[in-house]
Amino acid sequence: MFKFKVEFYLKTIFIFSAIALSSAFFIEYILGHKPCNLCLLERIPYGLSLVLISAIFILRKNEKFFILLLIITFIFSLAISFYHYGIEQGFFEESAVCGVKDFTENITKKDLLKQLSEKTVSCKDVTFRILGLSLTSINIIISLIFIMTFIKIYNYYEKNKQQS
Repeated sequence: MFKFKVEFYLKTIFIFSAIALSSAFFIEYILGHKPCNLCLLERIPYGLSLVLISAIFILRKNEKFFILLLIITFIFSLAISFYHYGIEQGFFEESAVCGVKDFTENITKKDLLKQLSEKTVSCKDVTFRILGLSLTSINIIISLIFIMTFIKIYNYYEKNKQQS
């Protein structure tokens, strides 16, 4: 059975993840700020968290496994965000990930030349800020909070397993 506090944390993170994704799409499509490739990668953990938290509530079993997946998901988020922040601050050089358009299709020479002539958003350019912070720096903070919260929830399940 769920403890009220655990359920509250999961619902809060679910809602926050949905708001984060909605905000990213709003900033991109309504406000017109084009994301770089790393910004797009930073959205993945929020989408995964929606799926995994839904699975916890729907299945009502294997909660520890799903929480462990959420911890790993947001460790990935933290790593990508930290790397992106390093690029923004000039600590790291931009990698090939920042310039790649789409490798899912076979590309012709003409398409490649077209992609090269288009203005791509650099991973080091911050086009949108909230309270003076880039979305990447905000994502670092959120990822840390989520990781700590999921570890706390995981420990709750471990403690209750030992008491059973």
